Amino acid sequence: MPSNPVGVDNTFRKKFDREEYLQRAREREQERDDDEHHRSKGKGPLVQRKPLKQRDYEIDLESRLGKTQVVTPIAPLSQQAGYYCSVCECVVKDSANYLDHINGKKHQRALGMSMRVERASLEQVQQRFESLKKRKPAGTFSEKDLDERIQKQQEEEEERKRLKRERKKEKKEKEKAAVEEQEDVDPDIAAMMGFGGFSSSKK
Repeated sequence: MPSNPVGVDNTFRKKFDREEYLQRAREREQERDDDEHHRSKGKGPLVQRKPLKQRDYEIDLESRLGKTQVVTPIAPLSQQAGYYCSVCECVVKDSANYLDHINGKKHQRALGMSMRVERASLEQVQQRFESLKKRKPAGTFSEKDLDERIQKQQEEEEERKRLKRERKKEKKEKEKAAVEEQEDVDPDIAAMMGFGGFSSSKK
């Protein structure tokens, strides 16, 4: 037996060499950086798109409304049934989907715009308000107009109430006339014929 006082390592644990694992981690990071560098070269430069802006043209949804059309499979896309988008070169079957398409990400990217809206400054908002005020004709609405509208509504309401009262009055007069007619009939004859009267029993 050896006289060495050092004990035996019987913990059965794996001993980690920190330097070896640090070296492996550095190599992995280096490989990842190289891959990203190659990938970014393959993609090309990032495209800077313009922010969204308002359409300056009218969308024509009703020009082909109610018209019949012969659809052939060999016709060009622009002449097929539905709405044709010349930017994306696709046909959309109905107006709701067409509006979704032209407001969507794919169409906006094809136009060179991102889906982000440019943040407006205070001066731009004030200028917009001023241009809208100038565009609106002066004196389109006043308190006098409001008073006239209120008065007109009150007159219409009074007219409705008056017509309702007249209908109710006419109904009462008809019922009264029916009761008078019933009184003119001899009760013996009415009983012999099998009915008590012509009017309903409800009051």
